[in-house]
Amino acid sequence: MQELLIDQKNLYRLPWTLPDNAISWLEPTSLCNLSCDGCYRENEKNSHKSLDVVKKELDVFVKLRITDGVSIAGGDPLLHPDIIEIVREVAKRNMKPIINTNGLALTKELLLELKKAGVFGFTFHIDSKQNRPQWKDKNELELNELRLKYAQMLAEAGNISCSFNATVYEDTLKYVPELVEWAQKHIDIVQVMVFIAYRQIVPQMPMDWYAGGKKVEMNHFWYSTEQERKVDILSTDVLARVKEKFPEFNPCAYLNGTEKPDSYKWLLSIRIGNKHSIMGYMGNKFIEMVQTQYHFWQGKYLAYAAPGFTKLGKSSLLLWPLDKGLRKAAGRFLKSVFINPLNLFRRLHFQSIMMIQPVDFMEDGGQNMCDGCPDITVWEDKLVWSCRLEEPKKFGCFVRTVPRKDQAF
Repeated sequence: MQELLIDQKNLYRLPWTLPDNAISWLEPTSLCNLSCDGCYRENEKNSHKSLDVVKKELDVFVKLRITDGVSIAGGDPLLHPDIIEIVREVAKRNMKPIINTNGLALTKELLLELKKAGVFGFTFHIDSKQNRPQWKDKNELELNELRLKYAQMLAEAGNISCSFNATVYEDTLKYVPELVEWAQKHIDIVQVMVFIAYRQIVPQMPMDWYAGGKKVEMNHFWYSTEQERKVDILSTDVLARVKEKFPEFNPCAYLNGTEKPDSYKWLLSIRIGNKHSIMGYMGNKFIEMVQTQYHFWQGKYLAYAAPGFTKLGKSSLLLWPLDKGLRKAAGRFLKSVFINPLNLFRRLHFQSIMMIQPVDFMEDGGQNMCDGCPDITVWEDKLVWSCRLEEPKKFGCFVRTVPRKDQAF
């Protein structure tokens, strides 16, 4: 499927590495007010880190990792009593504070206080398996009403980046194209949509698990389940479903896997258009220009673009000679102006669509992680994968997988 959908030579490999990355991941608390299917973090009541500990972890990022944006996550960070000061501390270190939240605790009053403290953006995690009060049994499309509520709240506050992510399950994959379509209808106030393939440890995995040299049981681990479930959805599966509805939809950049270089762990598409039509999809040269120039002038790779920048889609068409995707978009825009001259005065926006494929367990026991992972956090003054933090917390190290000789995938 990957060979049919993607030619890796036409994609820009995002240049993110462990010490020089667009994003870092700060977790001031593990407390959450929801219980999401597939969550990789244990919900701990008394888990708020002190402000001093948070400052120390931010200083670890400053010391070990060049970072443009800091995802403030958890748990739900809005439950932390010092969240406003945490945002201020991130901003003081010349990094963009991005709050990852389910949104339940967000009020207009809190939003304005966070804006004063320097918040750059929000990523709202909203999907149908969160057991949300008043939204139970709602499917992904019905939840668009809730998504729009938060997008409009940020737009009213002004100049705050708005992103949404959703975990994609076997039974919700079918809704992704409609969510991509919904994002276009609100391209003026929604800058990013992210789809994350569901992962958990399931009984059908023919593996033994080792922490150091000791065999450990994973069946009671936080991100394990006793049910047999599909946990091998790929980013290209999500892409294929979107292309069924939107054949021209194309990615421009990726992150590969640590064990499998031809796997697409982060698959990024950038489109340009308005709520009425999409003019085109940016090519690899466009994103390379953006990342390279930003790194040249700012000394770091770009994480989130400000809403003011994403409104400059029409200006970017002037770069049409440099990028294949821009050339197609410029041609379509000129055609639309010929049909209706008023289109010349209508604004065009950028919008990013990201598809993320978490850890893959290989037949030989290898664990295919995201090479150049942006979601790196701090544990005991070290940089570690946030999606597997429960392992060093419980065992003091990451868990290795060893295939059982009597079983196979």
